[in-house]
Formats: sequence, structure tokens, C-alpha cells
Amino acid sequence: MEIHDIPISIDILRKRFPFFEAALLDDISKEGEWVTVEDGDELMSEGKYIKSFPIVLEGLIKVCRRDSEGREVLLYYLNPGQVCAMALTCCMGRMQSNIGAYAEVDTEIIRIPVDCLDRWMLEYTTWKEFVMYAYRNRFDELLTTIDSIAFKKMDERLLKFFNDRFKVTGETIYTGTHQEIANSLTTSREVISRLLKQLEKEGSITIGRNKIDYASLV
Repeated sequence: MEIHDIPISIDILRKRFPFFEAALLDDISKEGEWVTVEDGDELMSEGKYIKSFPIVLEGLIKVCRRDSEGREVLLYYLNPGQVCAMALTCCMGRMQSNIGAYAEVDTEIIRIPVDCLDRWMLEYTTWKEFVMYAYRNRFDELLTTIDSIAFKKMDERLLKFFNDRFKVTGETIYTGTHQEIANSLTTSREVISRLLKQLEKEGSITIGRNKIDYASLV
């Protein structure tokens, strides 16, 4: 993780958030901390208080919940221009974080101090709209996740896993282990390996060392 010692330029912010007021862009540049995080870095931890929340400039962040055995449920991804609604909820209530957030690739973020959240909601209409949209969008994604866990078979959930990754990254190569997929889908590595082998046998994917080409699925 690298914390830049210069503020993010307003020109960069304007390109990513053209709908924000000029005064808000200026506040983000002054108050925000420009940070580069590497693939796998932890941005937020479950059980800890949040002193700042990330807005994604470039890259991809995975938001999930994990149990004591390392199993996880993928809640949603944060793409460039997005903010974590669940982190905002914890900030507003001054509560401990109930989610974990991890960089999926090398990622550029702006860390915003918690104190800015309420103040900007009152001062800037576009910020309020931005936060409300984040809540609405994440709520819909959480419902989709719940529906997937409750109603879909594991083979369907695996196909959804690859399709969701394509939607958020635009890539058709997954770099990771079978265990990491299993963790995201709350199942065992053996189950995922069996399903992946079946997809490979059908010609739907190509499996390499810590790499899966799923172009034929999307």
C-alpha cells in the first residue's frame, strides 16, 4: 500500500466524477487521501471501527464477509467511481465494520475521513444523490446474492460467479485458486474442482495453473 504525499488532482476527479459540483471536487482533493493498494491488500476489516472509507478511482475491490475458518461470502464488487454502501452505514452509525474489503487487482482509491460524510450530505446535492444511489444499487446486489445462495444450485452459482466477474472486469481470465472460488461460494474446494473439471470436459473453460479461461461462458 502506497500513500501518495500529494493531493489527487481535481482534473482526475472531474474525469471520474463529472457530475460532482466544483466545490465538492475541491473538498475531495483537500480532504481525501490518495492511496494505491496492491492486489490482495485489505482495505477494511470486520470488527474494526472505520475511520475513513474508500472511493474507487481505478481497479476493483471485493466486499465480503468471512468466518473464523476463512470461508467467505462475496457480497459485491466495487468498480471505478463507486463507494461501499455498507461502509457508509457503519460510518453513519459509528459502528464497527461488518464487512471486509480487499483489492482484487492493483487499485487506486481516495480515502475519505468519516467526518466528511455527514457534512457533505448537507452541503452537496450531488454527494447526497451519489450516496443514495450507492445504497439502492448495493441493496439490489445483496438481494441477488441472497437469491443465489437460497435458490440456485452450485453449478448455477459457479456460472454466475464467472459472469459477474466478466461484468465488473471485462476480462475472461480468472487468476486464482479453486479454493478461493470455493471460499467465495461458501462450499468446498473439492466441489468446485469437480464442477470445473466438468466444465472443462464440456469445452466451456480451459484450466491452467491458477488460471481459468472462461471466455466461452460469457
